[in-house]
Amino acid sequence: MSIRTDKVSSLLQRELSDILQKELPRSGPLATVVEVKITPDLGIARAYISVIGKDQDREALMEHLRNETKSIRKELSSRIRHQFRRIPELEFYEDRLFEQASRIEQLLKSVRPSSAEGQAEGE
Repeated sequence: MSIRTDKVSSLLQRELSDILQKELPRSGPLATVVEVKITPDLGIARAYISVIGKDQDREALMEHLRNETKSIRKELSSRIRHQFRRIPELEFYEDRLFEQASRIEQLLKSVRPSSAEGQAEGE
């Protein structure tokens, strides 16, 4: 990625985070914009959203974001219109890295006690 796309990605991540913080209900799941990847022509921005909450709430939130893409893009446009000639199309994807990391950590914890017992027996 070029310096330009990196700067655009970080700007979009900041602005999308602010928009989601104000738009989403406080009683729902916790949503964080983890990363924004933008195509080299700056035409499409893919926002990766980490959602902490129940599976049902996560799915509802992601569906809400996909349905409200136009209004979110319009709000984004009003915030950054002086910095962009053309506002990129938005695509929202769920980032499940947090879940995967938790699962790996659980697996490691389950292996460690048995490996410690094996070392004690081998001595």
